[in-house]
Amino acid sequence: MTAHHEQVADNSRGATADWQARKAVSRLVLGQMATQALGTALRLGVFDRIGTGELRAEALAGSLGTHPRATLRLLRALAGLQLLSEPEPGAFRTTAAGDVLRADAPGTMVAMARMFTDPVMLRGWDLLDESVRTGETTFDTVFGTDFFGHLREHPELSPAFNEAMSQGTRLTAETVPHHYDFGRFQRLVDIGGGDGTLLASILRAHQEPRGVLFDTAEGLAQAPRRLAREGLDGRVTLETGDFFASAPAGGDLYLLKSIIHDWDDARCAVILRHIRDVIPDHGSLLIVEPVLPATVPADRPDNVYLSDLNMLVNVGGRERTADDFAALCTAGGFALRNVTPLPAPNTFQIAEASPA
Repeated sequence: MTAHHEQVADNSRGATADWQARKAVSRLVLGQMATQALGTALRLGVFDRIGTGELRAEALAGSLGTHPRATLRLLRALAGLQLLSEPEPGAFRTTAAGDVLRADAPGTMVAMARMFTDPVMLRGWDLLDESVRTGETTFDTVFGTDFFGHLREHPELSPAFNEAMSQGTRLTAETVPHHYDFGRFQRLVDIGGGDGTLLASILRAHQEPRGVLFDTAEGLAQAPRRLAREGLDGRVTLETGDFFASAPAGGDLYLLKSIIHDWDDARCAVILRHIRDVIPDHGSLLIVEPVLPATVPADRPDNVYLSDLNMLVNVGGRERTADDFAALCTAGGFALRNVTPLPAPNTFQIAEASPA
């Protein structure tokens, strides 16, 4: 190869790398538009209307009462996001990703997707720069109360939030029971366990223990139906309460799944101390959350870091490293024993602690 040809090849590689970098930045710049397109499609019921077959844009517009040309443009944007395909001009099908955005699909994510594309979740992000400057949430600034206070003031949002949390828990709930020896315990207490998605999965896999599901009245609202559907209502006791005030006594294993990241260190220590007050010396505490590495690996999924910013903006909590969890456990009267990653693609880990 001549020097000239080598230079041309180098320039070509440089141009390709530059194009890939610019494409990556463009994807991020347009990310909010993608979120709004998805949120609109979910609120209109686009994926449910298309269903498992094929539907033309004009027919969809007619059933939705929307503008035909604007509807076509939305559908093509969704196809560009790989949520739909367009096998022939104006006709659309859902892709594998679009399938999980139907309410009737196995493993549906529609409640989770609707929650995280809802203005209630997004408006605080408009003031992210303020959160970065001050370290404070912006949800309170926008809505005049904290996130969970807003849910209490708008009870119609609670079922949607509970279902979103349940859908977000399912992959982890399917995995956790097979990566820890729950069978050696007699009574599992799931603190803030919502509708019981995680606890039910554990009890199905391990026949020996019984369970206690502890949450607010709003948090437990969907639990009786789920437990009855799973045939577990006879093995689980529901207890209504506030984990900032107390924890149920009588358990030998206490679970905290996606609770700690909602709160700052001081409030997390309060939760842990209430558990420490009632847990026996031979008992164990499991914290199931993402655990951040000390530095960001090149191949780390970005979702966990975006979740960290979401905690900052909307609720005032954060994602934590193993050292952070060790310090929290110490403050709450526990000693962190080990941290066990769940198999990929799950980003959650099981942090096990003992009473100190």
